[in-house]
Amino acid sequence: MRAAAHVQKITPLHVILFFLTLLSTIVAGMFQKGIDPLKSPERFYEGLPFALTLLGILLSHELGHYVSSVKHNTQATLPYFIPAPSIFGTFGAFIKMKSPIQTRTALLDIGASGPVIGFVFSVAATIIGLMGSKIVETAGSHGITLGDSLLFSFLSKLILGTPPAGQDIMLNSVAFAGWIGLFVTSLNLLPVGQLDGGHIAYAVTDVGHKWSSKLIVATLACIGVFYWEGWLMWAFLMVMLGIHHPPVYFSDVPLDPSRKKIAVLSLLIFIVTFMPTPFILKD
Repeated sequence: MRAAAHVQKITPLHVILFFLTLLSTIVAGMFQKGIDPLKSPERFYEGLPFALTLLGILLSHELGHYVSSVKHNTQATLPYFIPAPSIFGTFGAFIKMKSPIQTRTALLDIGASGPVIGFVFSVAATIIGLMGSKIVETAGSHGITLGDSLLFSFLSKLILGTPPAGQDIMLNSVAFAGWIGLFVTSLNLLPVGQLDGGHIAYAVTDVGHKWSSKLIVATLACIGVFYWEGWLMWAFLMVMLGIHHPPVYFSDVPLDPSRKKIAVLSLLIFIVTFMPTPFILKD
C-alpha cells in the first residue's frame, strides 16, 4: 500500500525563481510597448498585463499537473518558474515528479490536466486580448510576424474580422500572452517521449507511443526544412532528451471510456493550436 502524497512546501528557490520570472516578464512586456526599463523604470506597471497574464497561464498549467499528482498519490514538487531574457521573458515552468506513476489512468490524468487547463486560460486571455487589439497598416513594414493556429485564426476573424490587404492585427499584451499560451500548449501536447502529449499517448497505448514519437520527430524535421527552421532544433532536442517513456507499474489496467475521451480531447486541442510556422520574418 502506498502512502498518500502530501502537499509540498514552498521553498525559497520557488519564491526566488517566481519573482525573477515576474521581473523578466514585466521587462518583456515593457519592451513590447517600446519602453526601456533602464530609462523609465517607473513605468513598470505597463508591463504587468503581459506578465500577469502569461504567468497565470503557466501557473494554471503546472497546478493542473500538481493537483492531479496529489489526487493520484504521486509525489511532485510545486511549480518552478524559469526566467529568461527573451521576448517572452520566460522559458516556462515545470514540476518535478518525485515518485513513479502507478497506472495508465494516473498517467493520463497527470499528463492531460496541465495542457487542458492551460488551454482554457489561454483561450480566455486570447479572447479578452483580441477585444482590445486593433488592425493597423503593415505595408512596407519589417520584422517578425506571428503565425496562426486554426484556433487563433478563427478567434481573430470572429472578433476583428479579416484585415484588408496591407493591414494586419496588432495584438495587445494580453492577446500576445494568450498566443504564447496556445503555442506552449501545442508544444507540450506533442506525442513524444515524456512531454505531456507523450504521457497521454503512452497511457493510451505504449506501442502507439513508440511509433508516434518517431513519426513526430521525423515530421518536425521535415516541417523545419520547408516551413520554420526552429522545428529542426525541436526535433534534435527531442532526440537528445529521449523519445522513450518509462513503464507504469500496473500497465495491464486499461483506461476507462471517460479517460479515452480526454485523450481525444487532448488530440483535438493539439490540432487546433499547432502552428507549422509560428514566426515569420518579413524582410
